[in-house]
Amino acid sequence: MVYVRLEKEWTDADGVGHSSGDMVDVDAATLAKLQAAGVVGGEGGDGKGGGGETTNWPGAT
Repeated sequence: MVYVRLEKEWTDADGVGHSSGDMVDVDAATLAKLQAAGVVGGEGGDGKGGGGETTNWPGAT
């Protein structure tokens, strides 16, 4: 499982809606689909929603 920040609204397979900016736990296959649809960014910390952005990261530093 991977913990990611959503860049767009998304409804999961259980019908639960998630807002832009929400952090969700997804499996690798779901992550690939979300990246392809532009719901989450790709890898990298370019400051453009690239998935590596750590601003306001709730985890340990």
